[in-house]
Amino acid sequence: MWIELLVFSYFVFAVSYSLTFSVAGLFYRIPSFLSVAGTHHHKMAVIIPAYKEDVVIINVAREALNQSYPKASYDVIIIADTLKDTTIAALKQLDVIVHEVKFERSTKVKSLQSVLNKYTEYEVAVILDADNIMQPDFLEKINKCYNNGWRAIQGRRMAKNRNTSFAILDGLSESIANHINRQGAAALGLSCPLIGSGMAFNFVLLRDIMNTIDSVVEDKELQIKLLEQQIKIHYLNNAIVLDEKIDNPEVFKNQRTRWMSGHYTHLRNDFVKGVKALFRGDFSIFNITVLFSIQLPRMMNLGVLGIVTMTAIVFHRLLYLPFWYWIVLLTLYGVSFALAIPASHYNKAFFKAILQLPKAFLIILAVHFKLKGADKKFIHTPHKQH
Repeated sequence: MWIELLVFSYFVFAVSYSLTFSVAGLFYRIPSFLSVAGTHHHKMAVIIPAYKEDVVIINVAREALNQSYPKASYDVIIIADTLKDTTIAALKQLDVIVHEVKFERSTKVKSLQSVLNKYTEYEVAVILDADNIMQPDFLEKINKCYNNGWRAIQGRRMAKNRNTSFAILDGLSESIANHINRQGAAALGLSCPLIGSGMAFNFVLLRDIMNTIDSVVEDKELQIKLLEQQIKIHYLNNAIVLDEKIDNPEVFKNQRTRWMSGHYTHLRNDFVKGVKALFRGDFSIFNITVLFSIQLPRMMNLGVLGIVTMTAIVFHRLLYLPFWYWIVLLTLYGVSFALAIPASHYNKAFFKAILQLPKAFLIILAVHFKLKGADKKFIHTPHKQH
């Protein structure tokens, strides 16, 4: 009985959290200052770490130069880490800064530190991944947000590709996370979690914080250090960056291994810090370090809740709680996702991708048994040209 009640209590919390933030996300409004013409163009550095990204980086560098933002007010800096000589030569033909690095053990943190400590003439640092393509007005919207006092800004990542069912599923996962974790948090007046790319910061602020970080999941640590300095992270829903989605199970497994290892590491490191923040009245830190972090990944929650619900239906005579309690929870959890998925996603390809959910669940379940040491090494996610 006690185990049953404990599991039920956990899912009541997880479903309530998801539904509350999903409904709140419906009330998010794009800031009115975006409709006002910019009066000052801050000098921006668009920083793109590129570790073994020969396949995509040249096209991404070209695309990064196609901004409506005044060209004199921003530079694109490509961090060339273990790129081929031919790739570096091609990059140097473009109007970008090629910053070559070589580390015994490469990490994104080291790459960013090397740039932030070398270049000092910028006011704003924009961080992209090597597969990211900014929409033409991305920097203009970041600048307007910065002009209105925000010093940490998270843009919206959207899927670049929908070439396989797994890519569609990965894109759906990002859309749900954007709506619930970021849009919902913003609508409730909370700081939004960082994603790791498509984000912008005061240059000096980012440099000073990054110099204190030594982690392969730097965004988790960065967001806490920002909040500890009372700097809220603003979510800008219509500042869009296109991001490549994982299109095969093996790469999906590697990526999730890195993400989940970092998730659980920072839960362990920051849980007490988050509880203390609640007593200080800082709900943003409490939300990110405790309420969000103590939950299993959504795919795990959905899979486990589905299995428990089916078990309750079959063995309801042996259980303490009525089986329909579990059906209600599973239904509400599904509703929270349905509210978060854009209407344009509901098509034939969407329903075909849903059939991959059991496989994705099993991959994430298996990953939980291979997390040891994953937060100590950099796991590279290879990208393709789309």
